[in-house]
Amino acid sequence: MKPLALACAIVLSLSTGAACAQDDIPSTVVVTGARFPSVESLRPIGATVITQDDIRRAGVNDVNSAIRKVGGVFGRQSLDSSPDFALDLRGFGTNSAQNMVIMVDGVRLNENELSNAVLSTIPIDTVERIEITRGGGSVLYGEGATGGVITITTRRAQAGGPHGSVFAEGGSFREHDVRASLEQTAGPVSADIAVARQGSNNYRHNNDFDQTTASLNLQTRFTGGRAGIHVESARQESRFPGSLTLAEFDADPRQTHTSKDFGSLDTDRASVFAEYRLGPVDLALDLSHRERNVRSNYLSTSFTSVGAYDSRQDQVSPRARWLSDVGGMLNELVGGIDATRWKRKTTASYSSADASQSGRAVYVRDELRFDPAHEGRVAIGARHETFDKDYVDAFVAPEDRSQSMNAWEAQASYRVHPQVDVYAKAGQSYRVANADENSYRFPATDILKAQTSHDLEIGTTLRHIPGDDSRTLTARVFRHRLNNEIFYDPTLNGGWGANTNLDPTERKGFELDADAVIAAGWRASAHAQHVIAHFTAGPNTGRELVLVPKNVVTARLAWVPGNGQSADVGAQWVDSQRYGSDFSNGCSARIPSYTTFDARYAVKVGQWEVAATGLNLADRHYFSNAFGCQSGIYPSDGRQLKLSARYDF
Repeated sequence: MKPLALACAIVLSLSTGAACAQDDIPSTVVVTGARFPSVESLRPIGATVITQDDIRRAGVNDVNSAIRKVGGVFGRQSLDSSPDFALDLRGFGTNSAQNMVIMVDGVRLNENELSNAVLSTIPIDTVERIEITRGGGSVLYGEGATGGVITITTRRAQAGGPHGSVFAEGGSFREHDVRASLEQTAGPVSADIAVARQGSNNYRHNNDFDQTTASLNLQTRFTGGRAGIHVESARQESRFPGSLTLAEFDADPRQTHTSKDFGSLDTDRASVFAEYRLGPVDLALDLSHRERNVRSNYLSTSFTSVGAYDSRQDQVSPRARWLSDVGGMLNELVGGIDATRWKRKTTASYSSADASQSGRAVYVRDELRFDPAHEGRVAIGARHETFDKDYVDAFVAPEDRSQSMNAWEAQASYRVHPQVDVYAKAGQSYRVANADENSYRFPATDILKAQTSHDLEIGTTLRHIPGDDSRTLTARVFRHRLNNEIFYDPTLNGGWGANTNLDPTERKGFELDADAVIAAGWRASAHAQHVIAHFTAGPNTGRELVLVPKNVVTARLAWVPGNGQSADVGAQWVDSQRYGSDFSNGCSARIPSYTTFDARYAVKVGQWEVAATGLNLADRHYFSNAFGCQSGIYPSDGRQLKLSARYDF
């Protein structure tokens, strides 16, 4: 594996050939909107931040759950029994994964296919923080960032000898989760390793899930910078319970008609990073290689199929940042290149496709910090990206074409009062059709056009006390006007459905984020989203888009008195939504609204922590995924109780 070999060479050469010294990079950093480590005050405008303490207190076992439960992001039940729910920023329905970018330590995790980013393979104990930036982000992050960007930063090993933890949990539906992590620093070199084994029979029949993960981080610090490698491997085995009609769901939501269906997912990822400060200029490089092997076996009906998808993706992202003084004002100029290459081989009864896509992008962004007393910031940026696509399959027409896209953004924020910040963002984002969408389009002779969105957002943050973030309220209104939105229309192709470019559509609404220390040891937080997703032109003008709840409200209350005890309670209410096939808005019913509750109580004695956790405490029978009118239903999980023990050393 070339990236891994290169990574080892970089780390070894730097650790042996460079003088060790404390560099100028802060020890506590975030990956900001400029894709560079920086201090907390430079985090992206309007971002929601989930810290390691938030994750630990809520007792979530994977990154996907942290984003949903703590970050307030709506998620739909997965179809394959994994904990990787379909996350949805700003109401993009079944194509939410294709309208949101997920970054892990500077490396893009999205796939060039109709699948969700697999977050369950990221060891939760290694996550330092998660930043959720809602709204268009194509300038810095490329195609598919109209809904927003989720940036995951893993921790750096701390000095002072070996540290680590051992965690074990068991619960309802034979759920089990065993994790161990260890980190060590020796001079300029630090390393941490994490292993985990998760599994569950899950709520429904034929819904078993089993996963084994391992990761290794190795880095070295040298005069002016640092460099390192990250290696990650995961093996998943899943059973597929299939969908139900509404009558079947009402009779028994745990039943299945696909008792013979199963599949697997194997992923391996290696990445290299290097950062170096040369005077006022910061240089950085990310290089990654990922392999993904998917197997599916649908054997429960007479229309059996066995499929294999083998893909690989390489990415290289060199970039630079120049910090300068312009008339007493701090100016940050960032520029970079993103180059990716993705290939996939499909072997199945319905396809024998070879697909590939390469992308080359150049971007530049400039941010000026003016009037320090009022923390004024203004930023502009632009990106140009070219895609080359090849698709060859004996079952459909071949495709060989190129597309070029442009993005831009303008942002500004200002403290108009010691307790009030205001900001505004505008821009253009884009998305191109992936390999799966291009392979099943209607009419087959038409080429799917690139999707573009004109994005606008205005927001404000209120503080109870100037300079104190212990009580804050952030409100923002947004609008995304899309042309040629790429979507699966189930009414096309004689009712069989196909991917197409929709008539003009729009997402608009508002969001509220509240966070407050309400008393000694008590903290409350909440996120609310109201979104209207509808057609704005064509024969469907005014009709709602499917699988988009108008309202989602998430709230949490934490109690940490400082005596070793802690408790955390959360609730989420999801409004009703259109069934997945209801493009005409003619279905006589809607997916019902629902409310779920979860809670965790923990006691810490010395280095031990024992906790009890409950999910869907009211045992609500509900569903968030349904692809037909009162059919195609994938039930969500029932009540689950868990006990865990953790030892830190």
